[in-house]
Amino acid sequence: MGKPSLFSFFSGSGFLDLGFEHNGFDVLFVNEFHKPFLEAYEYSRERFKIDKPIYGYANISIEDLLSGESTSKFNQIIGDAKLGDQLIGFIGGPPCPDFSVGGKNKGKDGENGRLTSVYIDLIIKHKPDFFIFENVKGLWRTQKHRKFYDEMKKKLCENGFLITDRLTNSIEYGAPQDRDRILLFGIRTEIVDCKSNEELEELFKWESEIKFSRKQVFEDICWPKKDVYREDSTLEKPSQIEGFSELTAEYWFRKNSVEKHPNAFHFFKPRAGLSKFQVIEEGDDCKKSFKRLHRWRFSPTAAYGNNEVHLHPYKSRRLSAAEALAIQSLPKEFSLPAHMSLTNMFKTIGNGVPYLASAGLARTTHNFLTQYVINK
Repeated sequence: MGKPSLFSFFSGSGFLDLGFEHNGFDVLFVNEFHKPFLEAYEYSRERFKIDKPIYGYANISIEDLLSGESTSKFNQIIGDAKLGDQLIGFIGGPPCPDFSVGGKNKGKDGENGRLTSVYIDLIIKHKPDFFIFENVKGLWRTQKHRKFYDEMKKKLCENGFLITDRLTNSIEYGAPQDRDRILLFGIRTEIVDCKSNEELEELFKWESEIKFSRKQVFEDICWPKKDVYREDSTLEKPSQIEGFSELTAEYWFRKNSVEKHPNAFHFFKPRAGLSKFQVIEEGDDCKKSFKRLHRWRFSPTAAYGNNEVHLHPYKSRRLSAAEALAIQSLPKEFSLPAHMSLTNMFKTIGNGVPYLASAGLARTTHNFLTQYVINK
């Protein structure tokens, strides 16, 4: 059996895909509606010397693949891919503002929310061997959204899939960021050596690649709270975070050499004076906007839209794209094209799945497929 292969949807600039590509999977097809994100995807793959997907890049809406002008061609591509001996998987995280607690909250009827249904319908129509679905915790924890989520899961089960899911925080995989996300894995019933969702839950080892437990990070460690802001100051690493320093912003800034990174000078500059940037304490991230990171603590969720501004711990400015990519735990070799607008840079960074979370999920998925798939 060949390498498991992926059809990627809502691909953004490819953070989720990259973790899978580096851990035993091939990406055959990429679908992203926003052209600047797709261009950044292609750019980063060229830098990593990863071959182009054999079925190419599709800069169209996923709705067009399901029931539009591109449907016939897409059906042929899927049919061709299934002729091979490799497992075929669908992977994607539909746009989430309509389910986000801090977003539009329009749910399944929102402009973005309906795309979740389209993705599920595409899975049911084409029946890939397995799939990955990623989305915000609001789909899990908000009552009206949870009802929709449970309906989707029921629909998948009624159409031949076994499923298992987990509300996972990216920090568990070692990313320096408090970011909760739903991860849902599904597989065709007839190709797997288990007969129920409960049995799949036991066999799919969600926690096998997790490095830090929630309890360790959020309860056991006494993280620094706030320190007086001083530009270009030094601050000794607190002794109580020994063993957990890889979860801090400063660790990743150094690891990724952010000051020498190609995106080091890509940051928004204030139109007015710097006074507001100079009075917020290091580590004061309790407000909706103008959150200043603490160098020796992890970042809040990397969400850089809707006027949410994250400030550098010890510089009088917003985070650079290089620093935001580090917060997303991407390899330092990853960069965005210089001609990309700052708005698109920070939007695609905030939308992406932290690389270490993606890599951990990829290894868990690969191990399961290797052990428990009984026929193609």
